[in-house]
Amino acid sequence: MTLAQAIAALRQANLAAKQAMASGRHPFAALLIAPDGETVLMSQGNINTVNHAEATLARAASAQYSAEYLWQCSLVTTVEPCAMCAGTQYWANIGRVVYGMTEQDLLRLTGNHEENPTLDLPCREVFARGQKAIEVIGPVVEVQEEIAQVHRDFWKKS
Repeated sequence: MTLAQAIAALRQANLAAKQAMASGRHPFAALLIAPDGETVLMSQGNINTVNHAEATLARAASAQYSAEYLWQCSLVTTVEPCAMCAGTQYWANIGRVVYGMTEQDLLRLTGNHEENPTLDLPCREVFARGQKAIEVIGPVVEVQEEIAQVHRDFWKKS
């Protein structure tokens, strides 16, 4: 996936996060991108604190596509996957994650908000404990501020 493809996909994921927010959910979203780096195979907004966009998407993708195919795909998400989502991606065999904003940046925006008790555990550390070399691209600085602004708007109202 090229930087231009990553930026385009992250902007599309950020639109899905805004849609989740408009539906009263937390502003997180994820896309499953085909091996060509452009085709969106699936899109998922956040559902709730247990059914995050990334984990829900990874479970659905593993039911629809082969592990071999998913290894060539990318999970693109607005914010770095938490430990639960990274683990689900690992088990779904999605070979790459691309994210716009770090979990630590999210923690700085949300503080100790009771609806988002952020885990300070980078996805790279989760993947490093496994036996698969999941590629991690992020944070993508070109879209960080766009994504952060959506979270500023949401968490100051909550």
